[in-house]
Amino acid sequence: MPKERSHRMYLDDGKSVMPGTSRRRMLTLALSMALIPAAIAGRAAAQDTKVIRIGSGPTGGTDFLFGGLVANAISNPPGSRECDRGGNCGVPGLIAVAQTTAGAVSNLQAVDHGDLEMGLSQADVVTWAYSATGAFSGRAPLSHLRVIAHLYPANIHLVTRAGSTIAGVTDLRGKKVGVGERESATAATAKLVLSAYGVHWDTVRLRYLSFTAFADALATGQIDAMFVIGGAPVLALEDLARRTPIRVVPISGPVAAKLADVLPFYSLGVVPAGTYGAAADVPTLDVGSVLVARDTMDDDLAYGIARAIWHERNIALFQNGHPSGKLMDRTQATTGVGVPVHPGAARFYLAQGSDTPAGSQPSFFRGVTLGAKS
Repeated sequence: MPKERSHRMYLDDGKSVMPGTSRRRMLTLALSMALIPAAIAGRAAAQDTKVIRIGSGPTGGTDFLFGGLVANAISNPPGSRECDRGGNCGVPGLIAVAQTTAGAVSNLQAVDHGDLEMGLSQADVVTWAYSATGAFSGRAPLSHLRVIAHLYPANIHLVTRAGSTIAGVTDLRGKKVGVGERESATAATAKLVLSAYGVHWDTVRLRYLSFTAFADALATGQIDAMFVIGGAPVLALEDLARRTPIRVVPISGPVAAKLADVLPFYSLGVVPAGTYGAAADVPTLDVGSVLVARDTMDDDLAYGIARAIWHERNIALFQNGHPSGKLMDRTQATTGVGVPVHPGAARFYLAQGSDTPAGSQPSFFRGVTLGAKS
């Protein structure tokens, strides 16, 4: 049976922000979380302090917000009040700073090369990059990547204008479709989805656009549809919907069910009713949003980061920061990614009774037919 997206909450304080949360409020929250650790880094420099950088994503994307939330959750600067006295529940002496980046692929490359200590990415792309399979076939594997936590299920949005006749993936033949920048994570996932539905890439007029350019391209008719990946609501799509009526196209049916059943980094999900003006839930595929580190990270630090992310006080922080925070589930923190869990993080999860993969997993493409390719 295909995997259904779990809506079970690890903690529900009853005060979570729902999809109607204003863009200004959510953006301000992310910015403050990213900038506060940086502001205190200077006066903490003379103390026993460790500073790490987290690659988040482009402004307007969900991972941009989550990067700030993670940074705030795991930070615990010297001199902070103790957690059990109402202070920070992060790693003692740690200051984490979230950085805006080009996206999931650049984050993985930066972490693997040691240019960033941690980064957010997609579970499918992390798996392909680590094992040099799928969209990363023929490239050098990014073998230094290690998983800290599978955070939340991100929606694969297929978006068109409200008046469009596009009703499903197969209707994209002959259309101009934005798939993110060339060699981006969005492009890799979009091409897999097209292949799975039997849509040859050369029958679609693929348009490679930056995250900041896609909204204007759809609004002005330069493209007919676009793929965007992020936990709903994606801020940039909310902004677009305010000036141009849009519609999320379902990614559903037997093909979606097969993908969710065969490939562990995908699951069946929905873009909730009320998001971007939709009257009802829209079925789609989800892909995990994953926090990764380099294999050289100290085991005790990785343990402390995993522990801080799943601390009950910080779960409330994630839930209040974005609706996707309500979908975080510690029991799923090591699932759906074909990359080893960092030994330090694995120690935390094993202490909590969770199973963790001991090492890399075989290629998920072995023996799987995904459909037409270019």
